[in-house]
Amino acid sequence: MKRSEMREQAFFLTFETLFDNLSQLDELIELYSENVTPVSQYAQEICKGTVENRDSFNETINSFSKGWKVSRLPKTTLAILYVAIYEMKYVDSVPDSVAINEAVELAKKYSSSDDASYINGILGALARSN
Repeated sequence: MKRSEMREQAFFLTFETLFDNLSQLDELIELYSENVTPVSQYAQEICKGTVENRDSFNETINSFSKGWKVSRLPKTTLAILYVAIYEMKYVDSVPDSVAINEAVELAKKYSSSDDASYINGILGALARSN
């Protein structure tokens, strides 16, 4: 499985956690594996990391966002941002530019071009601040 496919799995799982009880994350991963495709270790790591770091990621998003706070963002946009921010902060093998580009591509596929631009702006500001 390509890393972009693993990242997409992480996005799906992270998106689901925005609706579901976070204490049942292992059950969610098992359910996805049984009904869709086995969840890669990389996707599990990212999803669990986004859940564990959600509060700090929300602070990061709010600090770079102009006029749109986390509570007003579409859940698809949030899930994409969480995955990308996790990769930028915790996955040394993924350059920031790759995490940003992959996030923008996910937004183009599952969201709107406005969301893709917003995601690009937030993640670009984060990359410049590091």
